[in-house]
Amino acid sequence: MRDPATAPARQQVVAEPSQQTADNFADYAVVAARHPWRWVGTVIVAAIAAAVLYSLLTNPRWEWGVVAQWFTAESILRGLGQTLKLTLISGSLGFALGFILALMRLSSSPLFSSVSWTFSWIFRSTPLLVQLLLWYNLGYLYETIRLGVPFTSITFAEFQTTSLISQFAAAVLGLTLNQAAYSAEIIRGGILSVDQGQIEAATALGIPRWRRSTKIVLPQAMRAILPTAFNEIIGLVKGTSIVYVLAYSELFYTVQVIYNRTQQVLPLLLVATIWYIVITSVLSVAQYYIERHYSRGALRTLPPTPLQKLRAFFKTHADTKSISTKSNSLKGQP
Repeated sequence: MRDPATAPARQQVVAEPSQQTADNFADYAVVAARHPWRWVGTVIVAAIAAAVLYSLLTNPRWEWGVVAQWFTAESILRGLGQTLKLTLISGSLGFALGFILALMRLSSSPLFSSVSWTFSWIFRSTPLLVQLLLWYNLGYLYETIRLGVPFTSITFAEFQTTSLISQFAAAVLGLTLNQAAYSAEIIRGGILSVDQGQIEAATALGIPRWRRSTKIVLPQAMRAILPTAFNEIIGLVKGTSIVYVLAYSELFYTVQVIYNRTQQVLPLLLVATIWYIVITSVLSVAQYYIERHYSRGALRTLPPTPLQKLRAFFKTHADTKSISTKSNSLKGQP
């Protein structure tokens, strides 16, 4: 049997370590976690980056003065505009056609599925350069293009192929159809990535087919589609440079014309390179924010933007410094 007289003493003994810990908690200094190898890696990478940057800025053969002279020249900006126009038109039409082909591939109709598969197989199996040259020389195969009732002599309109298929038209046709073949597979893969249970649940609730597709399947599929789709768009921006074989005055062809006349090859190639980097950087920023928008259905908290990360970094370091200063001041008190 426990002696009641000893109970308060035991309680006091048990309470003393807790009270002592609470009293001495202010004596602990706040020390940030140490990551020595991270700092070693940071120093090495910074040294390599500084060496590369120093070489770029100090090597006179880069001819930065020539780069600055041509960077915003009228002919360069005109070629840049044509590159952006080709990208916008071919990308929009390519993804629109790719969406239709993806739905055809997923259709239960054997004809639709076979046509979609054959289209993707042909255009993914042939080089883009060959496709561009084939479209540009379509007039050799077909002198005229007729619109009318198939397999009859009824004709509504007739065009000369050589006048209809210009350099721009051949470039758009080649880029669009090539892009559509890849886009179809990207969109099909995104749709198939949605769990079948989502569709079954929506069907059981009596949600119409169109609303199931646009409100349930597509928003979830976009999370799988967007990264690869933006890679394709960025590849299309750079892929427009192959249109130079048609002598179409996009950015790369314009640069070629200029350096063939001035013999300033490297500086003008650098001009084109910088402009391509600018375009792809803008697309990468757009990709980040669009992906962040479509991640709302999968994440409880949206990932922070770069500006929010920067603010959080400085706030964390400021709070750590404040706590450390307060702890040191408490240690100095009697």
